[in-house]
Amino acid sequence: MDDLTGSFLELVRFTSTDLPPDVEASLKSALEAEEPGSAAAGTLETILENVSMAREKSTPICQDTGTPIFFIKHPEGWSTRLLAKQIRDALVQATKLTYLRPNAVDSITGKNSGNNLGGAYLPTLHFEEHDSKELVVDLILKGGGSENVGIQYSMPNGPLKAGRDLEGVYRVALDAVFKAQGKGCAPGVLGIAVGGDRTSGYLESKEVLLRKLDDTNPDSKLAELEGRIYRDANRLSIGPMGFGGKTTVLGVKLAAIHRHPASFFVTVSYMCWACRRRRMVVSDTGPVFS
Repeated sequence: MDDLTGSFLELVRFTSTDLPPDVEASLKSALEAEEPGSAAAGTLETILENVSMAREKSTPICQDTGTPIFFIKHPEGWSTRLLAKQIRDALVQATKLTYLRPNAVDSITGKNSGNNLGGAYLPTLHFEEHDSKELVVDLILKGGGSENVGIQYSMPNGPLKAGRDLEGVYRVALDAVFKAQGKGCAPGVLGIAVGGDRTSGYLESKEVLLRKLDDTNPDSKLAELEGRIYRDANRLSIGPMGFGGKTTVLGVKLAAIHRHPASFFVTVSYMCWACRRRRMVVSDTGPVFS
């Protein structure tokens, strides 16, 4: 297995400094929908100017460079231990080069490790062996502000009159957006997991954020619900950064996973407008980034 530390470093740099095309396009569409001269339009103009400058100068899109979350699909026989070491080494280098801000703080002492490494969960690494001979690595940089407004509901939810069905999912999703207001750095992207346990629900709600904003859910019922939540969340008029406006969310992505009969969780992971996710595919010809 080759040393891919340099490739992982480039993946981190790319993710931190270059917003994906689908997200940028959605922000531009949002700007066109807002009233010229409004606070919402001004906010989106500033965001888009920042996106362009970050790409041009290869500097972080946001001062909060987030928590690195890796989803790694590797061929049979590859060492996950070595891959983990290379990723960790790349994060140390990325921090020194200021592609990342030091974001790993000991919860007891309050001491910052200074290099984005900390125990078993920083960075967060999810490994999966697959049949392909290619290495496929997806990286999400999840901002702290957006993470703070994530929420998990145990259904049924009496106050919201939300049952264990898709109508209940709709109700709690809108509640999550309303509670977040502008604190999650709206306009955001919602990753919603229906089912699972408390752990798998949060994992799936983050992994579903890897989907592009302009794709269509292959499940027709979930596709319909995504559109409904998207439409009605934007009717809340919370707007960019909570200043009011027509764009509160840029996208809604749903996934359903099996659950224990006694439990029905709906987990909402909120991603800020800086929806930083990028992919690296490594084959015999080398790495390709997208």
